[in-house]
Amino acid sequence: MVVTGFFIIFNSNWGQDEPQTLRYAITPNCSVGGDAGHFLADRSVDEEMGAVRDHARLLKACGASVMVYGECGRMPADALDIPMSRRGRLEAGEWAAYGDRLTRFADALFAEHGLRLAYHHHLMMVAETEAEVQSVMENSGPSVGLLLDTGHAFAGGFDYSVLIEAYADRIAHIHLKDVRPDVLDRIRTADLSFNAGVRSGMFTIPGDGAVDFAPLARFLASGRYQGWLLVEAEQDPALALPAQTIARAYDFVSRSVMPALAA
Repeated sequence: MVVTGFFIIFNSNWGQDEPQTLRYAITPNCSVGGDAGHFLADRSVDEEMGAVRDHARLLKACGASVMVYGECGRMPADALDIPMSRRGRLEAGEWAAYGDRLTRFADALFAEHGLRLAYHHHLMMVAETEAEVQSVMENSGPSVGLLLDTGHAFAGGFDYSVLIEAYADRIAHIHLKDVRPDVLDRIRTADLSFNAGVRSGMFTIPGDGAVDFAPLARFLASGRYQGWLLVEAEQDPALALPAQTIARAYDFVSRSVMPALAA
């Protein structure tokens, strides 16, 4: 990772749960972001706090400041391998209570662990579309931060810049990835699965698809965001060789996104 220019490891399903192991693996120049499956669509705040406590302690021990929240409640079995049209959803009357649980969880997470919640809008989860992401944000308090994901916004049918315009001060984490629209259209038309899309190259590195990163660069130049930028490839490593792909991503981000931070 460091050889390519990147300085962060995102701890998601890596299988390491010892702070000393993680600290050694990532070197003193790196930091840790964190993700875990979350289920507030289906369970209480107390249940959620109990379920994430060990993971939250690990993140804090490794120096993380943010816990990424991906809503796994309402997801069907094998959700990433079923037709994308069959994803779980919340009913219109459920958003207010869901937003309240998210707010109370975010407050408790910060009070107990000093971690800010970053809500990840994501394909196949209850907040996939622009309207659904707005429902999360409008029904929750300011302690519920937003993970801005350029690729999942595009694939979810909307421009990520609308989230910057509406919720700039609540953006707590950023994922950078691109989308190949021809592959996305093919997956949507055939109603294939999320994993089929990933394996087919629906997502790609920044600069290799149709996402416009200029609004993000302007947002970064404004100085309103001080967190990490996580660059994602999310494709078959046999088709997109990791070392070359990561190098291309670093080159694009360095030329097209990072200069905004020095403006």
